[in-house]
Amino acid sequence: MTRQPGEPLRRSAAQLVEEADLKVTAIAVEEATTLLDHPDWLVVDIRDPREIAKLGTIPGAFRAPRGMLEFWVDPLSPYYKPALDDGRRLLLYCGSGWRSALAAAALQEMGRDDVAHLAGGFTAWQEAGYAVEQ
Repeated sequence: MTRQPGEPLRRSAAQLVEEADLKVTAIAVEEATTLLDHPDWLVVDIRDPREIAKLGTIPGAFRAPRGMLEFWVDPLSPYYKPALDDGRRLLLYCGSGWRSALAAAALQEMGRDDVAHLAGGFTAWQEAGYAVEQ
């Protein structure tokens, strides 16, 4: 049977995020502030470049658009970025924590057990009053 437009999907986006949240580590904003300069962690902004241009970013965050992340972390990909595979753990963040939960789960599926995401995303960071880099 073919799905009709507007008909509910087998699994909703919200369900996918819930499932990802059960698999990945979510790090609270307060703890994330201690990881910014930690030599074992790389903070990674996976938001769209337009979001970053409009709202800023967490100071020192590496920028890796969500659409390229899996390709950038894969050593066999022609788009591989060694900065994302230098032995540091990855702390991913997006606007609200939804995309970063999905992205962290995808990286875990690829074999990266050293990835977490920022609970509440950049919105939680801003609401807590932490520094933002333009």
